[in-house]
Amino acid sequence: MDMASSRRHGPSHKIENIVATVNLGVELDLEQLAEKLPVAEYNPDQFPGLILRLTKPRISALIFRTGKMVCTGAKNEGDLKNAVHALVKLLNDHGANVPLNPEVQVQNIVASGSLNAEVDLEQAALLLENTMYEPEQFPGLIYRMSDPRVVVLIFGSGKIVCTGAKSEGDVAVAVQQLYDKLKEIGVLYVEEGGGEEAEEPEEGEEGEEE
Repeated sequence: MDMASSRRHGPSHKIENIVATVNLGVELDLEQLAEKLPVAEYNPDQFPGLILRLTKPRISALIFRTGKMVCTGAKNEGDLKNAVHALVKLLNDHGANVPLNPEVQVQNIVASGSLNAEVDLEQAALLLENTMYEPEQFPGLIYRMSDPRVVVLIFGSGKIVCTGAKSEGDVAVAVQQLYDKLKEIGVLYVEEGGGEEAEEPEEGEEGEEE
């Protein structure tokens, strides 16, 4: 079975952004770093942090005088780890004295995805708990999951956006649990060849003739 065919029978997702905070553990002289780092952006009159942008991996870092740093743009946890290592090396090469293994904490992972099936949002809003659905204001249904603790935007086309996860594993679990739950309550409608994912016919229906 090819990948396109297999994807019709279940959900898929892709990490779009990982936001993490890093505690470098030391105070930093941002003025000195800005002078030594030509790639740095620093305008304290407009924003108190120094901005560094990496190209490989493509990640932006906001660095504050207190030694706190916010990294955005990573597509996976491996890229985040590599970026933090590269940033620490860059800072140390230009006069800082940052520990080699600072504390890194993922704050939010944003992922997009598809259930590969259409969703009856009105019925889902009635049958699921912790939802908000006001189609006059926003076309998607907002579903708050408790374990893992994430928020998922669900659209009638089957497209989804998952926010609030703390790990890539949480995203995978949340997407699969969402798919299984929507399938269980009968609000998924899969096209061609995916009848097994939609409402299954009652026993004996298949062989009925008019």
